[in-house]
Amino acid sequence: MRIDKYLWSVRFYKTRTIATEDIKKNRVSMGENPVKASKEVKVGDVIKIRKNQIDYKIKVLDIPKSRVGAKLVPLYVIDMTEKDQYEILKMRKSTQDFYRQKGVGRPTKKDRRDMDDYVDDGASEDMENDDWDTFFKEDKNDED
Repeated sequence: MRIDKYLWSVRFYKTRTIATEDIKKNRVSMGENPVKASKEVKVGDVIKIRKNQIDYKIKVLDIPKSRVGAKLVPLYVIDMTEKDQYEILKMRKSTQDFYRQKGVGRPTKKDRRDMDDYVDDGASEDMENDDWDTFFKEDKNDED
């Protein structure tokens, strides 16, 4: 089975196209050598994949006939990825959820007002529209 089809069938990539693009960008290798999308996968091969700034390492146990369900993936692949790589991934995910939880969506009007109040230094609230003219006139007098 071709390596792009294999990585798609064991659910490492959502589509074969994405798998092929990553292979063309030399993000997938066997041993130390980058591979082409047409490379045949055999039982016992070790595949290194660079995805989401993490270096995954998997060992081929068996070749599936087509795409398999998520629960059946361990029948075809052994994950040999180092634990520190998963810690890096966990840290990256935690930093992304710092302000808003995943799935909360866009900021509401209240969130926007709170952010504006936090960022605002208070100068614009004190000034009325008429005060802007005097503000800029004072700058011109300072330059003279």
